[in-house]
Amino acid sequence: MQSPPIEASIPTAIHGRYLARPLRSASVALVGFHGYGEAADDQFRRLDAIPGSDACVLISIQGLHRFYERRTDRVVASWMTRQDRDLAIADNLAYVSGVLQTVLNGTTVEPVVFAGFSQGVAMAFRAAAASASRRRHVIAVGGDVPPELDTAALAALSSVLICRGTDDVFYTAEIFDKDVSRLRDARVRVDALTLPGAHEWSAAISDAAGHFLRDSVTIATGAV
Repeated sequence: MQSPPIEASIPTAIHGRYLARPLRSASVALVGFHGYGEAADDQFRRLDAIPGSDACVLISIQGLHRFYERRTDRVVASWMTRQDRDLAIADNLAYVSGVLQTVLNGTTVEPVVFAGFSQGVAMAFRAAAASASRRRHVIAVGGDVPPELDTAALAALSSVLICRGTDDVFYTAEIFDKDVSRLRDARVRVDALTLPGAHEWSAAISDAAGHFLRDSVTIATGAV
């Protein structure tokens, strides 16, 4: 019997896609991460529907791993799988950093709000924890806080809006409660909302995100 193959990884360059609406006078950057099997366009529409987002720099970043949606043949994406997980996280964080540097073009925009849906929630938390911004906030809808972020990493966040639908079978009440406890243990200011709906970003969630932008982000940080 022949010996088994050697498994290894090698870094490579790959192009990522994002959508952006830069504003010269904006004092808040709103950065979005879509769910599994979605595209940057989906999350951009969600960001654009948040009341008050018209005064923000909007950036929606698409996962690097693209595929065709079977039913529609639309190109969609995923952020990562469990294979080579740590390498994928590092790749994604470098990618996000590159997008922000490109869009903001060296200008300082603070605070930065990282907004994720479903699979994109973990990326929103990771990007926020790794951000150099002094004021970093997270809007998390229908997805869990990634396990590798410890209390110290979460404590760097300024505030979090975390939401789930009452009928969400993927992001259960048990996981939601554990995530809220982890954030509060890290002494993060948390707005935890359970709203009617399933695994979705509803109009009610957009309204809640608008209140969060106005009350927890803009006013609390002194942005105008």
